[in-house]
Amino acid sequence: MEFPLPEAARRYVAAHLHDDPAHLALQARRHPHLPVPELVRQIQARQKARGKLPTWADNQELIFPPALSVEQASSERTATYKAALVAGANSLADLTGGFGADAAHFAAVVDQVDYVERDAHLAAVVAYNLDQLGISNIATHTGDAAAFLKQRDRQFDWLYLDPARRDKKGGKAFKLADCEPDVPRLLPLLLRHAPRILLKTSPMLDIELAIQELKHVRRLWVVAVENEVKEVLYELGEEPAVDPERLAVNLRRDGSQQEFRLNRAREARAVPRYAEAQQYLYEPNAAILKAGAFKSIGSAFELLKLQQHSHLYTSQDLRADFPGRIFKILATEKADGPALKTHLGPEGRAHVTTRNFPESVADFRRHTGIREGGDIYLFATTDLRGRFVVLVCEKLPAPA
Repeated sequence: MEFPLPEAARRYVAAHLHDDPAHLALQARRHPHLPVPELVRQIQARQKARGKLPTWADNQELIFPPALSVEQASSERTATYKAALVAGANSLADLTGGFGADAAHFAAVVDQVDYVERDAHLAAVVAYNLDQLGISNIATHTGDAAAFLKQRDRQFDWLYLDPARRDKKGGKAFKLADCEPDVPRLLPLLLRHAPRILLKTSPMLDIELAIQELKHVRRLWVVAVENEVKEVLYELGEEPAVDPERLAVNLRRDGSQQEFRLNRAREARAVPRYAEAQQYLYEPNAAILKAGAFKSIGSAFELLKLQQHSHLYTSQDLRADFPGRIFKILATEKADGPALKTHLGPEGRAHVTTRNFPESVADFRRHTGIREGGDIYLFATTDLRGRFVVLVCEKLPAPA
């Protein structure tokens, strides 16, 4: 692709940024002097980027790679969070550069960043974009992580890697050794070039297995955005922690964040107390559950657990600082459509969650006739006595 886009091509992209790419492709013959297939790919990639990289998506000076590279890139919010972890360092090498979102955010808080990417075309796109963004403290390199390090004697304060999470057959990898690059195999080389390594993995990877594979984990972060886990970060070093601390982080819409710290020893020592549903219901955020805080979260906030496998908590007095969603319980019912609909508006709508319950949300809606929406929240779960119950709730606003 030509850098920068010719003026006519830029006008086409700007004019059709919100249109259906498939429809645009069918109309390509109307614009014989434009490379419409490539411009449609630009539009598709910008549309993909709108949710996670809005600042870049709105910048008409940038060139976008194929949509898959955008899909695999960090969002602005998670990239900003990662940058805060390495702030103040003199040097960092991003060994799996991709679309450059992480490198650009690292460059805002690190003196010198080296960006390394195997795909020469993608590396050229990123170099061009960095120039348009006015970022001058990133050096771009084409090649793989191992080759880049073997050609250099220098030390870095940090190395950063985000291994590709697809196996050779195109499926999703569930072990780090099946990702590219193979970080466990590369660790001796990595640790010769930096005392600290920041590794990003997919939430699909099992945390306990990753700790066993890596053997050098100092601490880790489970990062969610608006209650959806997006990535797990590991800090690696020559001296691992015996029991790495885990920080569960939920980045909220208003810019604030919820945090909860735990480790395996603290979780193992926690002794839950159980009770029937009381006045308030607490649902831990997704980062806490991914981090493995199934007991210690209740102990930390002096809450009572509804049942061993439900991972829902209750209390008589409000704990407004709880890191998750909080509800006021209005009633406890059986999973019976007519009984539940007495608590709903005329349209029979409610938000439904099933936890430790024999039906999926779709099956529950099907057999009760309850549609999505409204102001009431239904939690279908199992209580202390093993009964299937539905807690009828209203959601409390998040604390300021």
